[in-house]
Amino acid sequence: MSQVKALVFDVFGTVVDWRTGVAREFAAFLPAFGRADLDPFALADSWRALYQPGMEECRSGRREWTRLDVLHRESLEKVLAANGITGASEGDLDHLNRAWHRLDPWPDVVLGLTRMSRKYFLGTLSNGNIALMANMAKRAGLPWDAILGAEPTRAYKPQPEAYLRTAEILAMRPEEVCLVAAHNGDLRAARKAGLRTAFVPRPSEHGEGQTKDLGAEDPWDWVGADFVDLAAKMGCA
Repeated sequence: MSQVKALVFDVFGTVVDWRTGVAREFAAFLPAFGRADLDPFALADSWRALYQPGMEECRSGRREWTRLDVLHRESLEKVLAANGITGASEGDLDHLNRAWHRLDPWPDVVLGLTRMSRKYFLGTLSNGNIALMANMAKRAGLPWDAILGAEPTRAYKPQPEAYLRTAEILAMRPEEVCLVAAHNGDLRAARKAGLRTAFVPRPSEHGEGQTKDLGAEDPWDWVGADFVDLAAKMGCA
């Protein structure tokens, strides 16, 4: 089997804590519109619930490929309307929509990535668009060598093109690329496309009561307790 040369990462949930970050932004947004009574975590969950349906419109061919910032904005407007939140300016909406650009990494991430970068090429393989990923990385200190994924490949995971075109962009064979993710379904799609796989659990991604992706469900190539542990298991201690 070919030696892995590149590690590519799912980002939302695996690298960053999207739920806490988006809820924080809602908590700052709501008082100005007289809706501090609403639960910011529930709003974050409602917004995230529209993530897959929005991308599915593109995956199915019913809509041309559209970057995630645009899909997020459309979903945000639906969430605000459903909760009776009105009066936000274009600037207000744009700032809130960019909450996804300002997410914080899990505590183990920067150290783990820094160690892995000593041996491997590191990149994203996210459904997030390039500007979103780059702004997030700049703010959070994520040491990516490249921003890859949906926008460069014009495909949303779990479409096989998202994985295969990423390897092609890197001028590598699929088996020379390893996807790191906290989601078993993402890893299954990557493995089917020929990539190697590494699982790291994020049992609080969806808050208390999370019931899925609590552990590795398949025999992935590597399983780490967190990014620091994964780095050690991949020879980057």
